[in-house]
Amino acid sequence: MPTVIWVTVIVVVVVAVIAGGYAVVQRQRRHRLRDRFGPEYDRTVRERENRREAEQELLAREERFSSLDIRPLDPKTRKTYARKWMEVQERFVDAPGFAVTEADHLVTSVMAERGYPTEDFEQRLSDLSVAHGRTLDHYRRAHEISRRAARKEASTEELRQAMVHYRALFEELLTAADGTTVTNDDDPSPRRPGPAREEATVERAGRRDSQGR
Repeated sequence: MPTVIWVTVIVVVVVAVIAGGYAVVQRQRRHRLRDRFGPEYDRTVRERENRREAEQELLAREERFSSLDIRPLDPKTRKTYARKWMEVQERFVDAPGFAVTEADHLVTSVMAERGYPTEDFEQRLSDLSVAHGRTLDHYRRAHEISRRAARKEASTEELRQAMVHYRALFEELLTAADGTTVTNDDDPSPRRPGPAREEATVERAGRRDSQGR
């Protein structure tokens, strides 16, 4: 067989191997990004012109995130924030709009405490998406309701939903390295939180509102 044919065959084989390897790498990267960003992966793909552009943006978010000094809260600080949340939650009964505004500020405060930049809301979403992609939509919904509440355009039920949405991200931000968080300042032992007490509090507000207080 002439040398030129051998060379051609070798080149074709090498190109095929490289192409196959590239395809494998792309699939692995896509799987990793889906796993890390959760619903935010699909959302970003929908918002961009193509999947490649969306994945490049997510990779850029990861790179920025790695440059931030994100740190867990120490146990004392976690307990303090958990107590503050319970206080805000109790205030919801008599002043739901004010409580939602406080919840928004409290979540932002925890973010700053952990090392997240908090100046710009859209940048907050981008930075949070790397580690909290699965609860980020809760934050978006809560923030939107909070904005309408500031204009007195949100119903009590919507305000109740905002508290539940804020709670989802708040719990994750308070989570310690071992996956636990403090929910009761009277009990110093960390434990996983449940929504029962919050639901009872905000439901009381809803009932009082429907009865005209």
